[in-house]
Parts: sequence; C-alpha cells; structure tokens
Amino acid sequence: MNRRFVGLAVALLLATIGTLAIVAYVHGADSRALDKQKVVSVLVVQKTVSAGTPAEQLGDRVKLESVVQQVVAQGAVTKVKELKGLVASATLVPGEQLVRGRFVNASTYRATGSGVDIPSDLLQTTIALDPERALGGVLTPGTKVAVTASFEDKSNVHAESHMILHQVLVTNVQMRALNNPSSSNNSSSNTSNTSNSSGVKPGDAPSGQLLVTLALDAPSSERVIFAAERGSLWLSNEPSGAPTAGTKVIDRDNVLR
Repeated sequence: MNRRFVGLAVALLLATIGTLAIVAYVHGADSRALDKQKVVSVLVVQKTVSAGTPAEQLGDRVKLESVVQQVVAQGAVTKVKELKGLVASATLVPGEQLVRGRFVNASTYRATGSGVDIPSDLLQTTIALDPERALGGVLTPGTKVAVTASFEDKSNVHAESHMILHQVLVTNVQMRALNNPSSSNNSSSNTSNTSNSSGVKPGDAPSGQLLVTLALDAPSSERVIFAAERGSLWLSNEPSGAPTAGTKVIDRDNVLR
C-alpha cells in the first residue's frame, strides 16, 4: 500500500513539475521573440486627456512604456517637458502614444479645441470615419488632406473611386468609443492591451470611430456629405506641394491599367 502511495505521489510531483516547465516556457515565448527587435520607450496615454489640457497638467494621465520601434508613432514624445507651453488640440484616449502633432501653442488654442485658424468663408462639416480611413487614427487638427470618395454596388460592376478634393483643412478630431466592440458591423475593433513578461506592448490603434471636422466651401460640403451617406470616404495626408496630377475615376475596368 505504501509503495503504491509513494508511486502515486512521485507521479503527481513529476506531472506538476512538467506542467510548470511548460507554463514557464510559454510565458517567456513572447520575450524570446522580441529579443532581436529594438525596443524604445515612449509616453502612452493612460487616462482620457481633454482637449485644451496643458502639457504640464498631464501628470499620471501618461506613462512611459516600452514599445517595439517599428510601431512608434511619428513625433512620439518621451518626456512631457518636450511639450512645455503647449495644450492638447484634441481629446486623447487611453492606449495612444503621446505625439507632438496633437499639441498646439496655448496662445492660439480656441474654445473649439482645435487650435486652428478657420477661414470665415468656409463651412465646418463633421464626418465619422474608422481609423484606417483617417491616417490610422493619428490625424490631427491643422492637417491638410485629400478626400477620396468610393462607391460600390453588390455586383461591383459600377463600383468607382476618385479623389474629389485637395488641400482640405482638418479643424478638429474627436474619438467616439465603440458601443459594442465585438460588433461585426464596424471595421474597427479593440486592440489587445496585454503585454508580455518583459512589459513590451505593441502599438495600440484607436478602438472607435474618429469624428473629423473639415473646413469646406458649400459645394464641397455637399459632395462630402453625399459620399458619406451613399458610399465611403478616405482621407490622405496632403502636404503642401505634394503632386496630385494623374488622378481619375477608378473602376474595375481600369484599376489594373
């Protein structure tokens, strides 16, 4: 009886040791995979930051985190003092990297939260876009964009896309959180906020739609609204001097030509 008991106890001990070894191996797999990737530290938003918040008041709303260099956002900030004298030009949400482009001089910030001088002869029109349609969610007020409208039908016979506007001023950007992150009707989904044992996180993408406000003349506003209602819109960053010649209406007959 004692021999059987001892044998059973030894078997259980060996099984436990084996299980712990497997768990330890799996737990460290992510770290081993990242061993050859360069990791840098950037500030990441921890709590929602309202538009107009001075950089000096960010406090524990931001935290320094390790991020794989490949996914570091352009203009990412490593020290709050780099933003001295600036205020947030738009609402910042948890998970996004702190970037210089989302801050403006306090002296030019307006009550709208955009910090952008808006021509008095233009209308302001707001459209809802998934992050991938608005520069991955890093779109900031003051940016000039090109607007592409895309229409499709079930057969795709009459599907067409065309860049309809150029040098459109973005006056404000806000984040609208998803009511149901698991919904299949929204192409934007929550990204994982987990980290591996070394504390390294991938770059978090916005998990809701962006409300983007554009400064447009009346005819352009009509075109944008129609495209948003009947088709879809894409925004492209358009720096001053960027070549725009050669665009045309794209359909199935000429997309590969």
